[in-house]
Amino acid sequence: MAALSTTPVRVAATASTRRERPRLRAGIRIGAAAAILVATALAVGAGPFLRGLAAVSPSSVLTALVLAAVASAAAAWRWQVVCAGYGLPLSRPAAFAAYYRSQFLNAVLPAGVLGDVHRAWTHGRAQTRAADAVRAVAVERLFGQIVQIVLTLGILLAWGFGSPLVPLAWAAAALAALVALAFAVAVLLPRARPLLRRAHLLLRREAGLLHPVLARPSRLLAMILASVAVVSAHVALFLVASVAVGVPLDGGRLTGVALVVLAASAIPVNLGGWGPREAAAGAAFAISGLGAAAGVAVSTTFGVLALVGVLPGALLLLTARRRRT
Repeated sequence: MAALSTTPVRVAATASTRRERPRLRAGIRIGAAAAILVATALAVGAGPFLRGLAAVSPSSVLTALVLAAVASAAAAWRWQVVCAGYGLPLSRPAAFAAYYRSQFLNAVLPAGVLGDVHRAWTHGRAQTRAADAVRAVAVERLFGQIVQIVLTLGILLAWGFGSPLVPLAWAAAALAALVALAFAVAVLLPRARPLLRRAHLLLRREAGLLHPVLARPSRLLAMILASVAVVSAHVALFLVASVAVGVPLDGGRLTGVALVVLAASAIPVNLGGWGPREAAAGAAFAISGLGAAAGVAVSTTFGVLALVGVLPGALLLLTARRRRT
């Protein structure tokens, strides 16, 4: 009887623990982002942040709105292509509006991915195949990240060895070598082979689910072109922020730095995009000889302009809410 009476208590405790885990992870992410931001401020002072805020001008705001519209349109096109592969209906205006809303939520909420969760949920709610709708958003974002990483490594390795980006190029090469070495060691270790088999089966299953999306070369090409357009718009906004702060415009060097900073901003440990981005900007600018303070100032201007660029998403969010009400 005692064992039976304690069973509901154990079940309730387990359920409570499961509910608390997401909150704990979110708290850890927010705390880590805040710690990175505070450490950056302690390292360079408050001056670069104030300089970055003061560099925002009406012309840079207008440029940010245009570039955000270009990036949103390209990303919405990529999402539409993925949904078409899964046979999910999604019109171009609906994709454009939903992507704007998700970008605004990503910019103002912690972790930087909650807007994509909202986009997947709203699209899946209107479909009878909610799982495919969620998978489409995940595939779309993952594909964009892969293209961005490939572009970053390619440009750093191509430009870095003959420019001030030499340390960044060596870092990129070292990272690629470490990944290859870790995979080779995992293959040779007997204990790791069962995990590799499971990973292989998982990858085969996901590859099978991706087959409808990647079966047509035209879809794959469209996704690549859309991803390149998104990254190009973000890099252009970073260059606009650099000019606004007063950093000498060196296209090759600043493009490589911008790609590094954008890669850091994709880390899901941030406060509305702030945190690792500023730390990476300071480090990348210092390594390339432009000064850590200038990097933090440019990152601050970029963060403000990026937020302003997605503000139309807030209007679309309010409009959609009023319609539902």
